[in-house]
Amino acid sequence: MSDRASEAEELSTQLASLRADYEDLKLLYDAMIEHGEAVEDQLAEINLALQKTQKRLEAELDDAARYVMSILPEPRSTIPYADWLLVPSTELGGDSFGYHDIDEDHLATYLLDVCGHGVGAALLSVTVINVLRASALRGAEFRDPSSVLEALNDAFPMEKQNDMFFTIWYGVYQRSTSTLIFATGGHPPAIHIKDEGNGPRAALLSTPGRLAIGALEGMQYAARQVAIAPGDVLLLLSDGTFEIDGIGSDMLSVDRLAEFALTDHEPKAIHAWVRSFGDGGPLPDDFSLLRLRF
Repeated sequence: MSDRASEAEELSTQLASLRADYEDLKLLYDAMIEHGEAVEDQLAEINLALQKTQKRLEAELDDAARYVMSILPEPRSTIPYADWLLVPSTELGGDSFGYHDIDEDHLATYLLDVCGHGVGAALLSVTVINVLRASALRGAEFRDPSSVLEALNDAFPMEKQNDMFFTIWYGVYQRSTSTLIFATGGHPPAIHIKDEGNGPRAALLSTPGRLAIGALEGMQYAARQVAIAPGDVLLLLSDGTFEIDGIGSDMLSVDRLAEFALTDHEPKAIHAWVRSFGDGGPLPDDFSLLRLRF
């Protein structure tokens, strides 16, 4: 065989091999395109399902948030007058509060703060509020704040509440004696504003060194009593109302909030002032403030 014939045969063989490789690559390319289109279809279906799930969860969160707000009390238009402001830091927070007549002579008022945020904290907060409002707490004498906190501590141990606990300020105002008896479970003090003739002054109402509710079994809670005069103001609040970082290492305190409240104790005014102390944006924790005017 001549050299030219050999070269032609070799070229023909190479061409056939290249054609075979081309066909294989074409088949692989077509398979990849088909697989890619299938993956795109799957991703589109998954994305659509995720969007539907997100919308459903957002709707459920909105429903839950509306329910939490719906159980909060209406403002009182008789003495003691009552109004409030709640601004959650997320869709669902752990703060809640209430007030109701126990009988003709006694008015209960309370504010609680469940650790954390989200659905779990909101569920526990709502449960506790409903228990207090319905006076449905075994072993509690609702005119005795110590008894109420001890019964709450027995009823809501943190190991049975997904390791969640809560703080609370609970007080009972007696109309016939113009006195307020109160107890706190790990909660910030309430602010009592009164005018004794030399201008208004603020006192912090708390009971010493008591753990949050549910943190430790068998806790006992002490109570204190103060006199209430016509014109007095009582502010119940959560720690998110004043634990705000300012410029540098400066942090707002309940004492400074009490000083501001001497000039303006309207809840919206206090909220605006607290926000101005920080960067003016949303607060890092739930803001809850309940005001009673006697």
